[in-house]
Amino acid sequence: MKPILKLYHQYESLISYLFFGGLTTLINIVVFGWLNHHMDYTIANVIAWFASVVFAFVTNKFWVFNSKSMAIGTFLWEILTFFGFRALSLLVDQGIMVLGVSVL
Repeated sequence: MKPILKLYHQYESLISYLFFGGLTTLINIVVFGWLNHHMDYTIANVIAWFASVVFAFVTNKFWVFNSKSMAIGTFLWEILTFFGFRALSLLVDQGIMVLGVSVL
C-alpha cells in the first residue's frame, strides 16, 4: 500500500488534472446533450462550453493547482487568463460543430 500512496503523492497534480478534466468533458457532453433538445445546437454548444469551463476553472484553481488566493486582483487575472486561453477551444469547437452538422 505504501508504494501506491507514494506514487499517488508523487503524481497527485497529474491525477487530479486528469480526473477533473474527465469530469469537465462529461459536464460538457451532458449539458450539450440536454440543451440540444431544447435549442439550436450552436447556442447549446456555447452554453455547454461555458458551464464546463467554469467547472474546470474552479476545480483547477482549488484542487489541481491549490491556488488559495482570493485577492480580487489575483482572482481576476486567473479567471481572465483561464477563459482567454480557453476561448480558442470554443472557436475550434464551434467551427467543427458547424462543419460537421450543417455542412456535412
